[in-house]
Amino acid sequence: MLAALPLAADDVETIVRMMARVGSAGTPSFSPDGKRIAFTTNLSGTPQAWIVSSDGGWPDQLTAFDDPVQDLSWSPDGQWIALDVAPGGGLNRQIWIVRPDGSGLRRLTAGGKENNWLGPWAPDSKSLVIESNRRDAAAMDTWVVDTRSAETKLIAQNPGIGTAHRVSDDGKFVIIERLKNRGDNDFYRVAIGGGDEILLTKHAPPAEFDNATFAGTSNDTIYLVGNPDRDLSAFGRVRIANGKAGAFEVLASRDDAELAAFAIDPQATIAVLNWNVAGRNELTIYDLKTGKQTPGPKLPSDIANLGDFSDDGKKLPILLSGSNAPQDIWLCDIASSAIKQLTRSAHAGVDLASLVRPELITYKADDGLTLTGWLYRPPNMKAPYPTVLSFHGGPEGQERPNFSSTYQALLANGIAVFAPNVRGSAGFGKKFVNLDNGALRVGAVRDIKATADHLVKSGISSKLGIMGGSYGGYMVMAGVTEYPDLFVAGANLFGVVNFDTFFKHSEPWMAAISTIEYGDPATQAEMLASISPINKVDRVKTPLLVLHGANDTNVPVVEAEQVVNSLKARNVPVEYILFPDEGHGFRKIPNRIRSTTAIVNWFKGRFAAPPA
Repeated sequence: MLAALPLAADDVETIVRMMARVGSAGTPSFSPDGKRIAFTTNLSGTPQAWIVSSDGGWPDQLTAFDDPVQDLSWSPDGQWIALDVAPGGGLNRQIWIVRPDGSGLRRLTAGGKENNWLGPWAPDSKSLVIESNRRDAAAMDTWVVDTRSAETKLIAQNPGIGTAHRVSDDGKFVIIERLKNRGDNDFYRVAIGGGDEILLTKHAPPAEFDNATFAGTSNDTIYLVGNPDRDLSAFGRVRIANGKAGAFEVLASRDDAELAAFAIDPQATIAVLNWNVAGRNELTIYDLKTGKQTPGPKLPSDIANLGDFSDDGKKLPILLSGSNAPQDIWLCDIASSAIKQLTRSAHAGVDLASLVRPELITYKADDGLTLTGWLYRPPNMKAPYPTVLSFHGGPEGQERPNFSSTYQALLANGIAVFAPNVRGSAGFGKKFVNLDNGALRVGAVRDIKATADHLVKSGISSKLGIMGGSYGGYMVMAGVTEYPDLFVAGANLFGVVNFDTFFKHSEPWMAAISTIEYGDPATQAEMLASISPINKVDRVKTPLLVLHGANDTNVPVVEAEQVVNSLKARNVPVEYILFPDEGHGFRKIPNRIRSTTAIVNWFKGRFAAPPA
């Protein structure tokens, strides 16, 4: 059982090892006969492909790459499983196929530096739709790859990022999402044979759409998530007539929640709707014939993500997780709404029931805007606590009560965690998520101070630390530069610190879609410089831990090097850990152990140190 009391310093790594080895499962894909499910899990130490009976039981390992398997999909004829593999954990992902018995493994993409993403199978199973930036490094185009010859054909040139969502049952059309700028996208119905392309989501920016899918055998009705002319995302449809798409028709919406996603059965009779209610999920069942909506199954965990139905429409895989439950695959019987657990991720030495669940805290920003965050209190302790503020990535991400080995390891060592959703976070409507665009980012940075002030004034926190990854790492650096006396320690995980170098060295397609979110370096260089923490690094007094993956092509390692070199030159305490076999985030268990151990020891030591 995981100890619930603060531990001695020499026990930290033992606890972290147990926590970091807690497994997870994801990306479920039914075999066509519904008897088996392929999925990914890190049971072997790195996420790989496995297969399990849909009745449950011990899974069989399908792949043994050194690199993580990001995604997978079973072919309609059952003969192949397509794999999305990330060399070194980076973004230059490659597409492979393998037989369900493990034979015939081969790569379909060319390898090297090109980025490739797995898309849907064609219904005849002879080809796959993928995205690749092989034509233009700044664009993810849509291609068809022949699974026998590996020959490729360009379907659509996409400005910015293109993502193929669904192929029609007759194989004639594919639904493609195009993201020109973060926070605003469109969907198109594109003829795979070429020539015909219909915009499905005509709108006045900004608006976001997601999860678009055909309605059974109909190519002229598309269901999707969207928020045009409204603040909160809803379930709707677009119908095509005379070669043109009609308006987005809202079918189901809520005043207290955004629609996160949905799943439609192959017979197009029902849709399972997945609602995001301040970070927790609730399911409802929508009858596509009558429009009637009824409650869905009661979920045993806070977070749910939907897979694709079995071909007979009787079962739906659901990924469930929570702060005290690692992500596992459950199966929902649609007729009875009963759900049963299919995978059971390893958690040796960790009593999941003893792990801390957070409470949702509401407070105000300095301009009166309502903010929320998740407070994890260390067990058997009384406030005020030493507290680490943890900022999510994105910035269009959302802090939710997910399983976090780092949070739980800090809590086991008597350190509270407060994970806020400041302005710019997703899940709270279109207006809220756009409140930090460009020069407005200073408002999100001020929310750091408002969050800290609330924790101290309410008696929750004593000493404060700050950590975050990716954009959360930017918030760490913004916090320690703008408020140099506020935090006793910080941990910057692969964070942006200099928008000039970020735009120059990040993936070209990532840079291209980020000009609205952050600012355009061609026309707003001065503004970008003003919000780049590296230009205020001379203010930093806070001891800093910096962690980064050498293969990170999203936030390149030059971002970390600037911070470390600058702080060392000024004799500010800084510790730097570079992971040579990781990209944007740490997936391998030994690296997760090392990073979490370093974070816990860093904050524990700094909180215990006497004031300077």
